[in-house]
Amino acid sequence: WRLRSGNGSLSLRAEVPGCVHTALLRRGLIQDPYYRFNDAVYRWISLDNWTYSRTFKTPFDIRKWQKVNLVFEGVDTVAQILLNNVTVGRTDNMFNRYSFDITSVIKEVNFVEVRFLSAISYAAEQSRGHRAYSIPPACPPPEQKGECHVNFIRKEQCSFSWDWGPSFPTQGIWKDVRIEAYNDYHLIYFSLTPFFVKSAQQWRLEIEAIFDVVSSKPIAGCVTVNIPKLQTQQTFSVKLQPGEGSIVLLVNINKTSAVEAWWPNGHGKQTGYNVKTTFIMETGYQIEKFSKAYFRTVELVQEPIPGSPGRSFYFRINGRPIFLKGSNWIPADSFQDRVTYDILRLLLKSAADANMNALRVWGGGVYEQDEFYDICDEIGIMIWQDFMFACALYPADQNYLASVRAEVLHQVRRLRSHPSIILWSGNNENEAAISSNWFSIPCTKREIYIRDYLMLYVKNIREIVLSEDRSRPFIASSPTNGLESVKEGWISQDPYDTHYGDTHFYDYNSDCWNWTVYPKTRFASEYGFQSWPSFSTIEKVSSPEDWSYISNFSLHRQHHDSGNVQMLQEIWHHFKLPQSTDPVKKFKDTIYLTQVMQAQCTKTETEFYRASQSEIIKGEGHTMGALYWQLNDIWQAPSWASLEYGGKWKLLHYFAQNFFAPLLPVAYENQGVLYIYGVSDLHVDQKLTLRVIVHAWSSLEPVCTLAKEGVTVKAQSAFPIYKESISDVLERCRNCTRKSCVITFCLVGEDGLQSPTNYFFLSSLKDAVGLEKTQISASLSQQDDTYIFVLQTTAIAPFVSLDVGSIKGRFSDNGFLMTEKKKVVVFYPWEHTSVEELEKSLTLMSLLDVV
Repeated sequence: WRLRSGNGSLSLRAEVPGCVHTALLRRGLIQDPYYRFNDAVYRWISLDNWTYSRTFKTPFDIRKWQKVNLVFEGVDTVAQILLNNVTVGRTDNMFNRYSFDITSVIKEVNFVEVRFLSAISYAAEQSRGHRAYSIPPACPPPEQKGECHVNFIRKEQCSFSWDWGPSFPTQGIWKDVRIEAYNDYHLIYFSLTPFFVKSAQQWRLEIEAIFDVVSSKPIAGCVTVNIPKLQTQQTFSVKLQPGEGSIVLLVNINKTSAVEAWWPNGHGKQTGYNVKTTFIMETGYQIEKFSKAYFRTVELVQEPIPGSPGRSFYFRINGRPIFLKGSNWIPADSFQDRVTYDILRLLLKSAADANMNALRVWGGGVYEQDEFYDICDEIGIMIWQDFMFACALYPADQNYLASVRAEVLHQVRRLRSHPSIILWSGNNENEAAISSNWFSIPCTKREIYIRDYLMLYVKNIREIVLSEDRSRPFIASSPTNGLESVKEGWISQDPYDTHYGDTHFYDYNSDCWNWTVYPKTRFASEYGFQSWPSFSTIEKVSSPEDWSYISNFSLHRQHHDSGNVQMLQEIWHHFKLPQSTDPVKKFKDTIYLTQVMQAQCTKTETEFYRASQSEIIKGEGHTMGALYWQLNDIWQAPSWASLEYGGKWKLLHYFAQNFFAPLLPVAYENQGVLYIYGVSDLHVDQKLTLRVIVHAWSSLEPVCTLAKEGVTVKAQSAFPIYKESISDVLERCRNCTRKSCVITFCLVGEDGLQSPTNYFFLSSLKDAVGLEKTQISASLSQQDDTYIFVLQTTAIAPFVSLDVGSIKGRFSDNGFLMTEKKKVVVFYPWEHTSVEELEKSLTLMSLLDVV
């Protein structure tokens, strides 16, 4: 492929799949777009209109085929497609698949052109054309340094900027492109959906095949479905009618075969069965389709709760209620062609390794590539799948709706075979935007926007989802009150009502250690705190004059209003702010503290949600999901993510590994009383010992220990297992005050079952008495493919952090409270390294190293 700029002044080689930015970067015509201020410097790229073109020889005799199509799996976004100087079609939707009939245009040697129009100018032009009324928001807030009218273009919404990401409105052929030639018939979509038929106590597989039939008369034939492992084979007679149509086959799984269900991570295996489907038609060729079938059921349970107004909101998988533990997924790069299978695997594996079982694919990004869902199927990550609409109102004119209908139909057909997808959700925060009047719409005009909202999400998207996929639930928005929103005409008065549905909650002003500020919601689908990525990640895209918290670079990278100040305020509640006179040391100390603060805040909030799953207090509770914002990063910048761009784990991700552990003791204080809850995702009750240890900050020897034996921790629940007034605890452990001591605790079973060790701070660490600067040493050795760090400390050390710079890999634990002389930490490398390299790169830090 060749690529040329609008006026032809630039012409270069280009890759497909790809985009203009990566093509320019590969040829050395631009620097790394993520370097320093390049998102602003390279704005010209998105403002130009680029053209992709190439010549190709047709690899077959065109006279032999009834129909030839030019198929684009994904075009980003607005383009005119020409073949041999004839316009064969146009595109205006990044999320659609386009197939253009080129039977009468194709020759032996061909010239294809894809003429792009700048997404920025197209969006502006569409907005100008919508004269009847405005559709807010017109532009993003100034600190996002973005482009306007993104809601007028069916393109990755955050590509025009977001509060954690840059503005790179790409142009390009971002997915595969190919020529298809066929006679008689052609298979376009193929999907398998399992159903459990209760009356027959039997699994059934619904197979749908969608064909384009070019023959002028019906074509008869037979289809054989074979699932060897389940001793199931069935043959069906079928007839294909001319035009585009589908055949649906219902395969009853042999009752004598034990079907293993697909389970989420931590709840069982992710068994899949190989299925071979063979189409033998009276004319032409046979088609063999090899696919995998997974058997699982999903229900979104919204039922009255005894002793509480409102309804429940939780997921039952295979009949079992599951607490969803996880995060929110955003695009892994501004340039989708850089998102490889290995990058997806690393990020998703990191989610599973932190005990997550769910991710929400957020509605301002992209419907992810097939490999993303394949990996989730394989490792048991449930997906809450938004449709791609976020934080805005959208047009509902006929052209726009037609484009959206095609998009939704394509995506549902493409994705519905994946067991990992457990929910379709219409949009991100748009019900709340109307109901809380984010865009200051006068009440006289409100009806217009409600009408558009219903037209888009209810009359179009919902209708298509219900007709195409009965195997999983649909909600119109997030946050929503679910059935209550439906009852109130799809837009509830308060979509954040804790008695219904899911909530999004952010609070950057309150003290995040204070659990009473958090909503006792049915389901927490978004919440979180910002931090900075580690210095090694920032260093790659900055220069030494940028290495200060108040540099122009630090301000430029922060896309959230007052974000840098908010982080300092949150730190200041409990920690001393860095005072070093060395600016780089001060910057590194600040980065470390933002990560400690983010991890500690999110821990407090998540533990509150997990501990609220089994109780109702004043009508609130039965929380059955905690998905923090956000899992991954799109570039190197301050954000809510727990995985940095490139996959490095922030301290938050290490904390998540613990706060999402299948078995966890959680402590909180209420009116001077210390409560410890036993939280369990395990399927059976456990008889355990609760160990509570009180340390003085000044000594590695415990002041006192308590072992409470025979504690029953109930399966899949959270109940108090310990209760004592803090003054009694301190009295029992003589010499202890709130400022001089800290409490740690863990659950231990007989067969090696053990929870992570948790802790409870009795005061802010800036007020702690007896904490002293410690010497932590590390000795390092290699064992098979891993590296063993043996740490030794001379005093108690809070938030011990190991960092090996840009060496890729993760530790077994990090950011921990070290209360014993010795601790062993394992490093799992993701690429080849050595003891020498690790020793050279290692920095060890704990709270008192901040000066």
